[in-house]
Amino acid sequence: MKTPEWTIADIPPQTGKIAVVTGANSGIGWHTALELARAGAEVILAARTEAKGRDAVERIRREISQAKVRAEVLDLASLRSVRAFTAKVSYEAKLDLLVNNAGVMSVPKRQLTEDGFELQFGTNFLGPFALTGLLMPALRRSASPRVTTVSSGAANMGTKKINFDDLQWERSHGPWKRTTASRSWRTCCLRWSWAGGVQRRESGC
Repeated sequence: MKTPEWTIADIPPQTGKIAVVTGANSGIGWHTALELARAGAEVILAARTEAKGRDAVERIRREISQAKVRAEVLDLASLRSVRAFTAKVSYEAKLDLLVNNAGVMSVPKRQLTEDGFELQFGTNFLGPFALTGLLMPALRRSASPRVTTVSSGAANMGTKKINFDDLQWERSHGPWKRTTASRSWRTCCLRWSWAGGVQRRESGC
């Protein structure tokens, strides 16, 4: 018997819950924030700039006038930005849901984050890893916290391609090699959140 396809109508009521969605200014992140808000959640939209976050909030409020949404700046390529973001969010009484959605892919040339890490490794793994860890106290204040990490089919391509002797990709090259490896590292982040005592959800696209 074929399993019925999941739709947004299957989202249970989220009233009273607080969620953080990274990369919430566009694509999967924005639609996730929109539907969580529609279901009654208070949603913190994390975006790289104030302008992008403000625009995302305005677009949601055009769809749902009473939406409980706000934007905060978060650049996962900057551990300074991650710490600043979590310092603000940690003041919340609790955090019920963290959606690690933001990421970069197929960057043409090797670039570094402000902390000196290869851009895709830093943005797709180290940033979300730090974010999840720093938000863990707030998550644990929730009765049933969840962390959802969005990855992609590229993770399956990269499972056997993580070069532990060259994590910074100083001797290797190729944008897709870096992408597949970084997506595999996101799976590691997902497993770590499970070990941290919160429910995990994995989403591939």
